[in-house]
Amino acid sequence: MTELISIKDCSKHVDEKVKMHVWLTDKRSSGKIIFLQLRDGTAFFQGVVRKNDVSEDVFEAAKSLHQEASFYLTGTIHKDERSHFGYEIQISDLKIVTNNEGYPIGNKEHGIDFLLDHRHLWLRSRRPFAIMQIRNVLFKATVDFFENEGFIKFDAPIFMHSAPEGTTQLFHTEYFDTDAYLSQSGQLYGEVGAEAYGKIFTFGPTFRAEESKTRRHLTEFWMMEPEMAWMHQDESLDLQERFLAYITKQVLDKCQYELSLLDRDPKKLEPTTEGHFQRLSYDDAVKMLQDGGRDFKWGDDFGAPDEAYISEQYDRPVFVVNYPTTIKPFYMKKNPGNPKEYLCADVLAPEGYGEVMGGSERESDYDTIKAQLDEAGLNEKDYSWYLDLRKYGSVPHSGFGMGFERVIAWICKLDHIREAIPFPRMINRLEP
Repeated sequence: MTELISIKDCSKHVDEKVKMHVWLTDKRSSGKIIFLQLRDGTAFFQGVVRKNDVSEDVFEAAKSLHQEASFYLTGTIHKDERSHFGYEIQISDLKIVTNNEGYPIGNKEHGIDFLLDHRHLWLRSRRPFAIMQIRNVLFKATVDFFENEGFIKFDAPIFMHSAPEGTTQLFHTEYFDTDAYLSQSGQLYGEVGAEAYGKIFTFGPTFRAEESKTRRHLTEFWMMEPEMAWMHQDESLDLQERFLAYITKQVLDKCQYELSLLDRDPKKLEPTTEGHFQRLSYDDAVKMLQDGGRDFKWGDDFGAPDEAYISEQYDRPVFVVNYPTTIKPFYMKKNPGNPKEYLCADVLAPEGYGEVMGGSERESDYDTIKAQLDEAGLNEKDYSWYLDLRKYGSVPHSGFGMGFERVIAWICKLDHIREAIPFPRMINRLEP
């Protein structure tokens, strides 16, 4: 009986007769031979229909196919060294399922707004296919890494009664007879999990109502946020370095085909797998910017061009550590050697991609965190449950957050973060 296989499994069936269900992405003909560009959700490759090798009905059916026609086929797998994929199929039979004309995304250049308006169809194309496959590998690698490190996944709520970081950039909603906000971070709830279970990570959608149109911002995106009891900041940095090295190695091991579809040079990612990330103080980062002729003053927060300039000096991610307390949230622990700065760090990705992760050691003393909360002008009542964590069984603890789409954008070398998520939500886009 002829086996039904996926395109990605062709290497296991060379010179064998197989069955597939596929869609057509493109077609060309040279008289007695029809070349069909095929996809099935696992990969793309070419099918060849030769007039002399098939019935007249099959050849005419192949000639009639329109872009995105769906059909079953039977054929024999052969090696094809000329293609990205490395294999093709000599088709002996096909049965059409659907075959409609007028597919809106032709094999030509389209504007980005047109493609985003048709995102529900654009996701079928080679470039988004490759990005989503890499996204999936990064997701699984993240879960595997933290499970191997003894973490458990801990789910934070989406509805929040207040802002974790005191920002006003929140999406407000009515929650029965009270106000609520869409979550901008699971971190504070993650700290609850850490003091209950030791080491946890949250991983899910978060929302920021930033009226930003930059290539690095979405209004809905995914965050991965570990929290670790009994862990100081230096240990957290070690963990972050191991994590980024691991997930990058997983992409290099499993996604060479997808990287080739994106024309992404894998050699640019190899240094990250080695670790040894520079730990650059905020003070030294400021000096680097000033020496580079940039107009930057100590105490300012880095903008995207500043982060890009710093990250371009390295071939792998770099930590910028110990920022001024004036530009970071209230829950961080002050540096005992310099109370004007927090024990915190941002991770800047190379090639100008800038911040992809940020974290800190958390302040664990009740009186100190209460004072910092008051200094930030936040309502103590909104954080009573959070203060309880410092009253009962408080321990040194640290954590960090990763912007998942920012990591994908760097790994895939995307010009805009909107390609890193299936359905991007931005200030000017809420559909499809």
